[in-house]
Amino acid sequence: MARSLRKELWSSPNLITLVRIAAIPVFLVFTYYESRANSFIAALVYSATAATDFLDGWLARRKNLVTVIGKFLDPLADKLIAMAALVMLVHLGRVTAWVVIVVMAREFAVTGLRTIAMSEGIVIAAGQEGKYKTALQLVAIVFLLLHYPYPIDFVVATGVVDANRVGTTLLYLSVFFSVWSAWKYFAGFIDAVYRKDAQAARDEDEARRRAAR
Repeated sequence: MARSLRKELWSSPNLITLVRIAAIPVFLVFTYYESRANSFIAALVYSATAATDFLDGWLARRKNLVTVIGKFLDPLADKLIAMAALVMLVHLGRVTAWVVIVVMAREFAVTGLRTIAMSEGIVIAAGQEGKYKTALQLVAIVFLLLHYPYPIDFVVATGVVDANRVGTTLLYLSVFFSVWSAWKYFAGFIDAVYRKDAQAARDEDEARRRAAR
């Protein structure tokens, strides 16, 4: 059966991904025109947009709708959502620029390494550090979008939660895991490349010894 770009693009998993991308300007507008109410709406939209990350992939596998365009759009959407939020937060003075530079540099570096690894036929499994980075970054951005202090009154605790301070702390933690996961990925890549070359050299020597017998 001939593949159709239009059919693949408008499949349900890819539609979800496109909706996630389309939601980016929504939470950016509410973030830019900041107020307590707008900040809450921005955080809510961002949470829904980021939290549905698993849905398109799960649906694609469940309905056997995995497509080439989907493999491109899904990780692109993840990066666009996070980067757009962080850049806006820098503009509003809630995040320092160097944090976003480090995060973006990490993404570019790891994406480049993955491309090279695939061209070399090398598969490097994602480490647990990357999962910690993603989870911390998501929660950090939600708190930074909330921004304002919020009173809490639970049975076990009462007081005020400074959303911006909590978000900043979590974001710094995510940067730590971001750098750590990048280093682990780079080390795994180097190890796999040289292990592959060493194995190829051993196989070649073994072939020569067999041919000489």
